[in-house]
Amino acid sequence: MKETRKWEQPEPIWRKDTKIKQFDSLKENATAETVIVGGGITGITTAYLLAKEGQDVVLLEADELLNGTTGHTTAKVTAQHGLIYHELLQHFGKEGAQAYFKANDDAIRFIRGTVEQNQIDCNLHNEDACIYSTTDQYTRKLENEYNAYQKLGIPCEYTDDVPFDADAQKALYMKDQSHFHPLKYLTFLLDEFTKLGGRVYEQTVAVDVENDPELRVVTKNGNRISCDHIVSCSHFPFYDGTGFYFARMYAERSYVVAIEPEQEFAGGMFLSVDQPVRSVRKTHYDGRNVLLIGGESHRTGEGVDTDFHYRALEEFAAETFGIKEKLFQWSAQDLYTLDKVPYIGQITRNKENIYIATGYKKWGMTSGTAAALMLRDQLTGKENPYVHLFSPSRFQADPSLKKFFSNNLNVAGHLLEGKSERVGFSHEALKKGEGGVIQYNGQRAGAYKDEGGQVHLVDTKCTHMGCEVEWNSGEHSWDCPCHGSRFSIEGEVMEGPAKKPLKRIAMEKNTKANEHPEKDMPEPV
Repeated sequence: MKETRKWEQPEPIWRKDTKIKQFDSLKENATAETVIVGGGITGITTAYLLAKEGQDVVLLEADELLNGTTGHTTAKVTAQHGLIYHELLQHFGKEGAQAYFKANDDAIRFIRGTVEQNQIDCNLHNEDACIYSTTDQYTRKLENEYNAYQKLGIPCEYTDDVPFDADAQKALYMKDQSHFHPLKYLTFLLDEFTKLGGRVYEQTVAVDVENDPELRVVTKNGNRISCDHIVSCSHFPFYDGTGFYFARMYAERSYVVAIEPEQEFAGGMFLSVDQPVRSVRKTHYDGRNVLLIGGESHRTGEGVDTDFHYRALEEFAAETFGIKEKLFQWSAQDLYTLDKVPYIGQITRNKENIYIATGYKKWGMTSGTAAALMLRDQLTGKENPYVHLFSPSRFQADPSLKKFFSNNLNVAGHLLEGKSERVGFSHEALKKGEGGVIQYNGQRAGAYKDEGGQVHLVDTKCTHMGCEVEWNSGEHSWDCPCHGSRFSIEGEVMEGPAKKPLKRIAMEKNTKANEHPEKDMPEPV
């Protein structure tokens, strides 16, 4: 196996070979029929669909289009979302479980139809998806999932094997699924949206909603867009609307390495259901067959050194397929709802003109497309058979109530732990390119020493609800374990629900970063 590079800035394979048009920021007040916030698969697809219906639509993106979760996906286009259908049968009944499958299956058919009709060159391939077990415990769970498929009429195959060395006991295949290059697909939709008169603004952060005397989106720079409808397709809703979404979802990070394998891979999309999860699927890059190896999920801010997760995936890839070359590595953040069904629809019952779509739990290609189709129907007055299941106002007593309490107990635990944590070392222990929680003037602080030796100091108290953020060495960010907010080395918000940056701490003039720390200085956490 070749020695691998060390990535300072993890980059997804999709952005490397896709030219994405850039757009100016919003610099003045504006009007539109519908304002969509969030430039990922949900926002772009919804904007495209509404523009086709003749609506005047504005699409806002806080950063760059397709640079969030959509740009960091493994791009499986499938209705097989891990072990889900047995659980859905228990909590939503046969009708609800079937609605979940059909909504995602409709999304697959929409993507395929759009690609075929428009001859989009996005490497769309149809293959079976497979979940497999490697232990007795999860084999029993997989058996339950197979029985659920049978009850719901989902085309499947239940076998004893997968076509690579994974010690699989049982494997459940969902027939006729797909995968593609998400950015090549979405850049086509984006071009069509602008041709239809749609307006796009990047580097435009939506921060609030006003509804007196008219509905308006308020941006960070003070500009306002008056409109009839607002759709929040940002990863975390930019506006809560008293829906308390920060308490009804939690964030997880997961990791991907892209390798050129030594062994041939027969194809298909595979996901282990045991822990740690392993995801495998094939793509192409620069004329080479490439495998995307994913997994290593953990709650945001709770993982060990993030480099560990990349190494674990690389070791699995080397043992299972061999590695000619490691090409890319990246991570993604995904939101989970209390009952594992996304929130799609009116943000609350008393806010008829504000909609959200969030909580895709790693399955954004189909869930995001299904959301766009539902939102299109709701905003144009069409009937949609799936609206009730995905309604954000639902609250199932089981499992939602148990999950609500467990999530918020977890938050309380982090609040207490962060306040009582003792930190006993200084910024002088940091090497160039390292960050960590330190003690500065007797207080807990976050420090990062850049390659020029400059130390960037921030207050580690998350500006959302006061939890203490932790250093993410893989992405060079400060991550909050309570609700998943993420901040840059200088404290700027990278991911909500936080809206305000971390407080920056100015280093005293007589305090300099030590370029030669003493050998016995403790390492940062």
